[in-house]
Amino acid sequence: MIVATGVGSMPGTDAAAYLEAVTVVVDELPDLPHLPELPGRGPQADLTGRTLAVVAELGADLQPAGWRLTGAGTAGVDHRRARSLLAQDLDVVEEQLQGYAGVFKIQVAGPWTLAATVERPRGDRALGDYGARRELAEALAEGVRGHLADVHRRLPDAELVVQVDEPALPAVLAGTIPTASGLRRHRSVDAPAASPALEHIFAAVSDSSALPIAHCCAKDVPIGLLAGAGAAGVSVDLGVLQPAAYDDLASLLENEAPVHLGVVPATGPAPGDSTRSTIERVLRFLEMVGLDPGSAASLAITPSCGLAGADRDQARRALRLVHSVAAELRD
Repeated sequence: MIVATGVGSMPGTDAAAYLEAVTVVVDELPDLPHLPELPGRGPQADLTGRTLAVVAELGADLQPAGWRLTGAGTAGVDHRRARSLLAQDLDVVEEQLQGYAGVFKIQVAGPWTLAATVERPRGDRALGDYGARRELAEALAEGVRGHLADVHRRLPDAELVVQVDEPALPAVLAGTIPTASGLRRHRSVDAPAASPALEHIFAAVSDSSALPIAHCCAKDVPIGLLAGAGAAGVSVDLGVLQPAAYDDLASLLENEAPVHLGVVPATGPAPGDSTRSTIERVLRFLEMVGLDPGSAASLAITPSCGLAGADRDQARRALRLVHSVAAELRD
């Protein structure tokens, strides 16, 4: 069944805004609601901070240049704050979704995006140190297992989907991530070397009775790498995606694997965007890959990326639009 969902982030900067975001998500995305993220609350709530709150065993603290690992069991005050904030958010979701028995999605950063955004204890990105990035990937996988156990406890009747966000993966593969000095670039990682870290996280999700989906809104999403490493499906931005990836998406849809298709701007619907015009975009895509809505039941309609840059009204309109598009495509 074609459904609608969000990518993750929503606008807002405080606890009241978080409650509102949960309410909006539940109201507008009844078939596949998700755990909202409000990065406007600060680095403890952005993609990296949110995921470090999940990572097991390793500690981190916040430096002027961003998050830095501190070693085992030595979490700084900001790391503890990130963990507390995630627990508070889950409390809100648990209260608002009591008795929920449908599909529910949560999001974490993937191992390569985490390695590209977190520094090792002596500085520079964990990406540049094979041992550090392997340790980080293993700690992330173990932390995801614990995180999913917690969410299962809070929503015992829900079927869980985990969206593994990898916005930095294409840059890691291309060798375009800058070093701390900005004068050089970290060495590229080829696909065979990139796969094991992804396999760790996707296996951790699958072993926890959840469905792993890989999200990347870049134009050159490595769909083959992600699927080969264990992702059950992918989430992409149709507006920027290179047509060369369409065959991979068609193969996933033909095999009833999830494809989350971003079709509404991340700043909210643009002037002229309507249910009909957005449906036409989706139908053009399906026609290009030789499918129709009836043979694309594993499709989900989403915004192109997170909605943190939209205002609250725009975010609600964006989610309402993807829901109405999905409903009409089902009919």
